[in-house]
Amino acid sequence: MPIQTEEELRAIYAEPKEAVLQKILPRLEKHSRNFIAHSPFIVMATSDAKGHADASPKGDAPGFVHVSDDKTLLIPDRIGNNIADSLRNILENPEIGLIFFIPGIRETLRINGKCEIVSDTGTLSALEAQGKAPRSALKVTVREVYMHCGKSIIRSDLWGESNKIDRSEFPTLGKILADQVAGRDEAEKLDEYLEHSYKENLY
Repeated sequence: MPIQTEEELRAIYAEPKEAVLQKILPRLEKHSRNFIAHSPFIVMATSDAKGHADASPKGDAPGFVHVSDDKTLLIPDRIGNNIADSLRNILENPEIGLIFFIPGIRETLRINGKCEIVSDTGTLSALEAQGKAPRSALKVTVREVYMHCGKSIIRSDLWGESNKIDRSEFPTLGKILADQVAGRDEAEKLDEYLEHSYKENLY
């Protein structure tokens, strides 16, 4: 039987210690700001009005997420596949969850809050990279900020060598798409297109 109530859940998981709850802060302070300044990669979670969830990777040079003040973040939306899952979700449900990663650091930074999509020239010009402004940005109003311990990173050896594989041992995205999507171009052509896009269309 699936667990359906918090009472059933707490029969398995003890209540969190007070020290754990105290680490959940209502605003950004010097350590969270410092973490964001060094982070080149985040995972962004959103959901639509029906609760259908989506997690999207976002990455750029360290500090690409801009801290406006202790309650506000700006996340540039660089060129992607134009499906716009996260953006469409935000139009229906402004809640957002973020996890910040720093390569080599076991701990992560988690932020939850509400956001809106902005596209004014002043905001976007401040988020330029490689001489190009994003098409839009997410303005996040922070509700919760907290450091997350490194157990999952340690268990996965994410920053270590043990799980790395040679690129030749894994199929290319072009090969995967050629197998998954009937009637598409053959793998070699797809890989050539992707490599061109990676070189010419990152911004």
